[in-house]
Amino acid sequence: MSTGPRGLTVPEQPSGSAPAGSLREQVYQRLRDEILNGRVSPRERLTEPKLSKAFEVSRTPVREALSRLLSDGLVERTDFGYAVVVPSLAALRDLYELRITLELRGIARAIENPQVHHDTALLRGELALWDEMRDDVPEPDPSFVLRDEGFHQTLSRASGNTQLTGALVTVNQKIRAVRMHDFVEEDRVTATIDEHREILRLMLDDRLPEALTALHRHVGESLEVVMERATQAMARMATAG
Repeated sequence: MSTGPRGLTVPEQPSGSAPAGSLREQVYQRLRDEILNGRVSPRERLTEPKLSKAFEVSRTPVREALSRLLSDGLVERTDFGYAVVVPSLAALRDLYELRITLELRGIARAIENPQVHHDTALLRGELALWDEMRDDVPEPDPSFVLRDEGFHQTLSRASGNTQLTGALVTVNQKIRAVRMHDFVEEDRVTATIDEHREILRLMLDDRLPEALTALHRHVGESLEVVMERATQAMARMATAG
């Protein structure tokens, strides 16, 4: 290992090989993680001088990281640097509709094909987590969205179709900045916990049609209701510090 600018550690690479663990890769991964986990407000302006100081690196790796994030669709150019992309209501509607389709397909495919079986070990482990959470309900916090996504990702993984899961993860990343503001009220957190436990119990009892109905109701039986919540969340984002 060698020491890069300002003390960041950079793995040594053989001569002529691509520096996979290079400083610019570290800056990109760190900034991407900050954005995807909701630690960067959509109102915050991301500039090269500001990020260079925060990450204690020169502007070059920051510039390259921002360029890659722009290509990823996670940030957009503004008059004063860059900002986290927040989907429009029209884009949100499309993404939520896709999310609902992906979520339901994980259970529907097992109903349609008797040879498809869910991974019960995964489901039991997830149920234990949410049972524990019900006994000690977390405080309302935007970061709760990550726990919620973890549930839906596990549910999808248990269905056995990795392509469905990968697509769902991508969609959730795109709507996370909005959805995280849906978990700032206690009743939403409590309701989410109870609904997750119900879905998991139904699946473990092999009551898949009922589980499908419960999941549909949970992720948005009415797209209009989902969009109303999304609109409220976006309003919170506009006033958040």
